[in-house]
Amino acid sequence: MYSLKNSLLYIAFLLSALAYGQSASVKGTITDNGSGIPFVNIYLKGTEKGATTDENGAYLIENLDAGKYILLASSMGYETYRRSFNVLEGQQITLDIALQFSAEALSETVVTGTLKPVTRLESAVPVEVYKPSFLMKNPTPSIFEALQNVNGVRPQINCNVCNTGDIHINGLEGPYTLVLIDGMPIVSGLGTVYGLSGIPNSLIDQIEIVKGPASTLYGSEAVGGLINIITKHAPNAPEFFADGYLTGWGEFNLDVGSKINVGEKADLLLGINYFNYDEIIDNNGDNFTDLTLQDRISIFQKWNFKRKDAKVFSLAGRFFYEDRWGGELQWTPEFRGGDEIYGESIYTRRWEVVGKYQLPIEENVMLSFSYNDHNQNSVYGDVPYLADQRIGFAQLTWDKSVNKHDLLFGSAIRYNYYDDNTTATANLNSNQVDEVWIPSLFLQDEYAFADKHSLLAGIRYDYDKRHGSIFTPRAAYKWKISDRDIFRINAGTGFRVVNLFTEDHAALTGSREVVIAEELKPERSVNLNLNYLKKIYAKNGTYAGFDASAFYTHFSNVILPDYDTNPNQIIYDNLNGRSVSKGLSANVDLALPNGLKILVGATWQNVSNTENGITQRQILTESIMGTWNVSYTIRSLDLSLDYTGNVYGPMRLPLLGDLDPRLEYSPTWSIQNIQFTYKGLEGFELYGGIKNLLNWTPNRNNPFIIARANDPFDKNVQFDQNGNAMATADNPNALTFDPSYVYGPNQGIRGFFGMRYTLF
Repeated sequence: MYSLKNSLLYIAFLLSALAYGQSASVKGTITDNGSGIPFVNIYLKGTEKGATTDENGAYLIENLDAGKYILLASSMGYETYRRSFNVLEGQQITLDIALQFSAEALSETVVTGTLKPVTRLESAVPVEVYKPSFLMKNPTPSIFEALQNVNGVRPQINCNVCNTGDIHINGLEGPYTLVLIDGMPIVSGLGTVYGLSGIPNSLIDQIEIVKGPASTLYGSEAVGGLINIITKHAPNAPEFFADGYLTGWGEFNLDVGSKINVGEKADLLLGINYFNYDEIIDNNGDNFTDLTLQDRISIFQKWNFKRKDAKVFSLAGRFFYEDRWGGELQWTPEFRGGDEIYGESIYTRRWEVVGKYQLPIEENVMLSFSYNDHNQNSVYGDVPYLADQRIGFAQLTWDKSVNKHDLLFGSAIRYNYYDDNTTATANLNSNQVDEVWIPSLFLQDEYAFADKHSLLAGIRYDYDKRHGSIFTPRAAYKWKISDRDIFRINAGTGFRVVNLFTEDHAALTGSREVVIAEELKPERSVNLNLNYLKKIYAKNGTYAGFDASAFYTHFSNVILPDYDTNPNQIIYDNLNGRSVSKGLSANVDLALPNGLKILVGATWQNVSNTENGITQRQILTESIMGTWNVSYTIRSLDLSLDYTGNVYGPMRLPLLGDLDPRLEYSPTWSIQNIQFTYKGLEGFELYGGIKNLLNWTPNRNNPFIIARANDPFDKNVQFDQNGNAMATADNPNALTFDPSYVYGPNQGIRGFFGMRYTLF
């Protein structure tokens, strides 16, 4: 009896010991309306423990220590599930989860299309949204360069020497693109390339892009489209952020951002960007720098003030300074402005202020304002360009809903000041500065006349003393076929008033004479855009998105630079005819549960000018373009791979005459990049890769890129009585110095390495 009793006690002790030593686990089934959801990602926050559901929606996470855990379950098309639980030593827990479907799970909130915060699916105007994570897949020192991977958008470099440029949307020139910060038109004319530099990625919440005229809401320059850079709301920003990288060419970029609580009533968002490149490289052997040397700093801060009833009050400011130069390799600052050694040297100082204040009344009335001051001290060889531009903008909007009408009333005033040392102001009011006030009124009404149908209509009135009254109406129809299918039709008009010298670098370089043939009229445009958006959420966790558009824009009074009539002149006048931009564009977005994500876009476009019955393709405009972004995450290694790139079809290039031996059309060319990112260290990301994998540069198959690089001051060029260059033994092709033959970057293949740190 004693022996049996002891044996039973021993067995009980052994079983309890085994149970006590067994590790804990959690298991369960994840369902949607009772059906198992396969390939759902589950992980325990703060640990490396996780799992993926099988084809029946079942999961199991083993080898857990005793303690408290937070379980997160996520799948494309569903709300993220979050639950905390405690586990004891050896305990087996069952957690069954029912995920909630969300058609809006991937629909970002946008404001650019209608000046109202709405989800992207509910916006009557098609808006493309890009997050900072998109920019990080191919790190660049400026947003200007980062946009090279956005379908239908192309950063255009306008000069081989100083590398300044602008942004083309759907093949339209840079002056047709309006750039905003937090909805305010802060960048135009002089500041396009500079305004898109120096904004730290850590401070960007998202970038919204509208393709097509938006002058009804934003006035002049929003003719071809607009880019709205939206900065973070301070409470949602990380406590500290730092991102720095170095390339094989010696480029160094550093972003630093921080959130600071200032008492109980204010939060401060502070960011600094510094970029430096000081290596002289001449791989194409023309004795000119392949890449402009740059040294710049940008300081940004944004204040958010806490007010009663959560009323909005924010104030942001940015200071930007840059010193850049390019030219002959022997150039030093001592040669600045002289005619011995050619160099293009640009000192830029600019500051900006942006603010929003919601009036302390019951109605939703918002006062928005911005101001920027841009000073540029430049020399192009021995040609000085000294310019000051100031743009002030104030806007009052009243957002009101009445029954099925969503109304927006607005009034705005814009102040433009421009002065330089060229004929741009010498021809205006006897060498007086160009200074103008443009008041505006606008009205917008979105009417939901059926459950799935809505109509948006708007009209704007601007008064410019130089051109009189300007009306810009627009209309948009939205058919919400389902929660995953949207069809839109947009029609609108746009207008633009031009300051030539602020927008065309070719007018200031080389030996071309600028000729203004007549008094210029404001440009006008009429646009039609059809858009279809489709989202697909599969049961296995796969997400697919399809976004396609067809666009047509007709311009009148187009102001075009004529490079062909006289190779030594740039002649500006209003086109006596028409200019048309038309095309098709599509983006396909695919995300698989195994960590593979693919974004592919393609655009076909035809931009042409017709005058005197002759139709000709617009210069420096590609007929086709494509972009792609392929990402794959190896979760077990905390490693991700990003393969990005673009491809551009042939574009007509500016030649200097029939004897110019350079290619009249560019080849089809592509820039491709690869990046590896390691996220295995808490708070840190290490990344590195290769840019321009194909080592493509525009000098391929060309005898040279810069014409007469050996004689940049045209000292040995002979001209006839009409001012045309003559063919001589020293100049058999009758060329003059000209760096404007450029359609892509001169940088070849190069590696890069960087590190990010984020503290939440």
